[in-house]
Amino acid sequence: MTAHVSAIHVFPLKSGAALAPREAVVEPRGLAGDRRWMVVDADARFVTGRAFARLPLVRADPRADGLVLEAPGMPALHVALPPDDAPRIDTAVWGAPVRPLLAAPSAHDWISGFLGARLRLVYMDDACERPLTAKYDGRYGRDGDRVSFADGFPLLLISQAALDALNARLERPVPMLRFRPNLVIAGTAPHAEDQWRRIRVGSVEFEVSRACTRCVFTTVDFERGERDPAGEPLRTLAGYRRTADGITFGRNLIPRGGGAVRIDDPVAVLD
Repeated sequence: MTAHVSAIHVFPLKSGAALAPREAVVEPRGLAGDRRWMVVDADARFVTGRAFARLPLVRADPRADGLVLEAPGMPALHVALPPDDAPRIDTAVWGAPVRPLLAAPSAHDWISGFLGARLRLVYMDDACERPLTAKYDGRYGRDGDRVSFADGFPLLLISQAALDALNARLERPVPMLRFRPNLVIAGTAPHAEDQWRRIRVGSVEFEVSRACTRCVFTTVDFERGERDPAGEPLRTLAGYRRTADGITFGRNLIPRGGGAVRIDDPVAVLD
């Protein structure tokens, strides 16, 4: 079987629920609309599902003028795009500084009420730049590469066969969304992506960069908003995917061109 795209995931809100479009536009900092919104705490520190297991229950549905937030037991809330002159806040993602716009107070109240802590919602507009090299001291990427609020890189890719191999070791299989990839590739051997350096998906080329290291977020059941009490699947992954950098699963991508990616697009390994 030819390697091809079997799923596309966009996460409008960092650590929020996934959308599964049939196609997505590739921009320099990631898929269009992916991780452009983020939650920060009262001290302007970024917030993820690692600390708030219920955050993946929040669905952010993009609109032309903003997005609609939904979550269990909460009224839907329309959040407008902050105007250009809205206040900015100094924050960082894993030490990489970024200055996003603050959303309206109603958004802060909504997310605080759902998660039970004093929180705020911020937005990455076009003027809010986060150099990819800021986190890795230039070890990955090129000058001019940019990234969204994603942990480190514009996109994440995982082969379906890698998940199948993991699930064969687990008592209770886990869905691919535990690992929050943007692109899922079918028709390969397990972890074939570990050997790739450059690929073309449809008509868009990508640099295959650093392996994605895994953390406790993989143990969060995104349908229940709770952590797995047995620490799975991270516990099992530690038995066969541990490297000098940590436990790895999937590969990060940097776009080297623009265009769109679609379900069933062929994946060609260029290097």
